[in-house]
Amino acid sequence: MSRHKPAPLLSDIARLAGVSLATASRSLSEPDLVLPKTRRRVQWAVEKLGYVPHGAARALASKRTKTVGAVIPTLNNPIFASSVQAMQSRLASDGFTLLLGSHEYDLAAEIRVVAALIERGVYGIVLVGMDHDPGVYRLLDQAGVPYELTWTLEIAGNHHCLGFSNRAAAARVVVHLLDLGHRNFAIVSGHTRNNDRARERAEGVREELRVRTIDIPSLLVIETEFSLQHGRQALANLLATNLPLTAVICGNDILALGVLIEAATRGIAVPGRLSVTGFDDIDMAREFRPSLTTMRLPVVEIGQRAAERILARIDGQEVARVEEVRVELVQRESSGRATSRGQPVHAPS
Repeated sequence: MSRHKPAPLLSDIARLAGVSLATASRSLSEPDLVLPKTRRRVQWAVEKLGYVPHGAARALASKRTKTVGAVIPTLNNPIFASSVQAMQSRLASDGFTLLLGSHEYDLAAEIRVVAALIERGVYGIVLVGMDHDPGVYRLLDQAGVPYELTWTLEIAGNHHCLGFSNRAAAARVVVHLLDLGHRNFAIVSGHTRNNDRARERAEGVREELRVRTIDIPSLLVIETEFSLQHGRQALANLLATNLPLTAVICGNDILALGVLIEAATRGIAVPGRLSVTGFDDIDMAREFRPSLTTMRLPVVEIGQRAAERILARIDGQEVARVEEVRVELVQRESSGRATSRGQPVHAPS
């Protein structure tokens, strides 16, 4: 099945960028030898026209590679590792190989990763989330490569997507804590720039609290890197504000486990003095003590279904543009009734 449109030529890139053919070629093959301003013009032309090098166009036409690409934000998050493994296993059962790329939340880097995968003749590409440079979609559309957005829902139906509402899931965590009597909250989130999952989760918390006329002071909202150490530092920063606090809602389990470690180091009882929640339900969430209350995501299912949807579309089958998966709140030991409402958290003297 041939889906790609006629590809632009390198001469078209050179003409649009206002450079010679040799300069355009050098910008793509040996960018360090070209002035940054020239490289930017050539890259702009590449993205605008959806240019794919000739070798890639031949690979796309021949369909000899039997590969599917996946581009994830980071290799450090265990949920992506588990999901990618499930995706690879499902693709392998149909004789496909998975090519993997990462961009570390850099949208410009993602364009380069997607272009590299297209050049290698992938049949389809799986992306994470909604935050992508428009150049990514132009490249995919120009090459005729089907793609799936995962871990989120794009209800408008502009893109094929598989996931869940991060905003609604975060709101369920808030309701759980409100039912336990909590009224003084903090948010520890990953950086929300170029990360719609983190952004939607944080906004879901704020939105649900606004319904109850509860505001979170800006000092009690922290954006940081996804790591145990950054989770620990986040709790230290929250405690330093000396503001009332009974519950910390974390954007993922790694940050939440860091908060729990810091609380234990300071002798702060969880959940007796402070409740902590996560998001993902990684293996450590169950094994840690106190075990972590969190939102369980169907990590393996997302990987498998993403592979199945891409395979079906490669085969010319119709696939629903939006597919929602079920998420579940799992209450464990780290959340309990608020017992010291309206008081700052202090370590025992």
